[in-house]
Amino acid sequence: MSRTCLFEPYTLKGVTFKNRVAMAPMCQYSADTDGLLQDWHQVHYLTRAVGQVGMIITEATAVESRGRISIHDLGIWDDQMIEPFAHLIRQVHAHDCRIGIQIAHAGRKAVVPDETIVAPSPIAFNKDYAVPVELSNLDIQQVVSAFGNAVRRAIDAGVDFIEIHAAHGYLINQFLSPLTNKRTDAYGKNRVLLLKEILEVTHDLIPAQMPVFVRVSAEEYIKEGNHPEELCHLLEPVKHLIDLVHVSSGGVVDNAIIRFFPGYQVTFAETIKQQLQLPVMAVGILGSPELAESTLQNQRADLIALGRELLRNPYWPLNAARALGEDILWPKAYLRAKL
Repeated sequence: MSRTCLFEPYTLKGVTFKNRVAMAPMCQYSADTDGLLQDWHQVHYLTRAVGQVGMIITEATAVESRGRISIHDLGIWDDQMIEPFAHLIRQVHAHDCRIGIQIAHAGRKAVVPDETIVAPSPIAFNKDYAVPVELSNLDIQQVVSAFGNAVRRAIDAGVDFIEIHAAHGYLINQFLSPLTNKRTDAYGKNRVLLLKEILEVTHDLIPAQMPVFVRVSAEEYIKEGNHPEELCHLLEPVKHLIDLVHVSSGGVVDNAIIRFFPGYQVTFAETIKQQLQLPVMAVGILGSPELAESTLQNQRADLIALGRELLRNPYWPLNAARALGEDILWPKAYLRAKL
C-alpha cells in the first residue's frame, strides 16, 4: 500500500498507471524533415521510463505535414511512421510504463516552408508568421479525417491512450477561442464543433477500454478570450467522449501576460474537475514533490504532469519518492545507487 497519493496506481477505463506521475509532451525539434522518430527520441523517452514515471505522453505529433510546428517535428501522417513508434512503445512497456501519442495540428502556428498554412480565420499569430488560409468546410473534413488516420496509426503502433492537442494556440484551440475563430458558419457559431468531430471519429476507432485525453488551454490571459468557466461551457456537450482533461494555459495570442509561479495552473485544473466532473491532469511548475503530493491529496487534480523538470532530472520519481518517504521499485541495474 502506497503511503502517498503520488505513487498510488491510477486506473482510467482499462489502463492502469503504476503511479500518478506523467511526462508532459515537450517538442524536441529533433526529427528529420520526414517527421520520423530518431535515435534521440528513443533515448529521450526511454530514459524517463527507466526513471519510473507512470505515463509518457509524446511530444506534439502532426497529423499532416502542413500541421507541424516546425519541419523538425514528429509526424504520424503516413503508415511508414507506425513502426518507429511501435519500437519505442515496446521499449517503454518493458519498464512498466504506459505511453500515449499526442496527436496535433499547428494550424496558423506552423512554420513549414512550401506548405499552405491554414486556420479557422485568416489571422496571423504575429508579424513573423504567415497569414493562414481560412479552411473551407471540405478542408475541415479532411483535417478530421487526418486526425482519424493518425488515431488508427497510433493504435496500430500499440499506444495505451490517445491525447488530442487542443491547447497552446494550435489548430483545435484556434477553433475553440473567440480570439482566433471569427467564422460565421457552424464552426464559428459552435466553436467546439471541430473538437467534437475529432472526438467522435476517435471514439469510433479506439478499443473500448482505451482512454482519450484532451489537452486544453483553460486560460487565455486576454479578457476577450476563453477562461476556465467558458472552456467548461464549451466542453460540456462533448465530455462524454473525454476520459481526462490535461489542463494547461496560454499560447493562443502573442501578447498575453502570464505570471508564472509553482502550481500556477492548478486552480484551472481544479475548476474543470469540479465543473465537468472529469478526471484532470495538472501541469505547470510542479517539480516540488511536496506540492505535487498536496495537489493530489487535496483532490485538486488526479494526476501530475512534469515537463521541464523531467528534462533537468529524468529520475525525478526516484528522488521524489525518497523525499516523501515512499519506497518504490528501482530498476534492477540501478539498485546499487538506491539510498
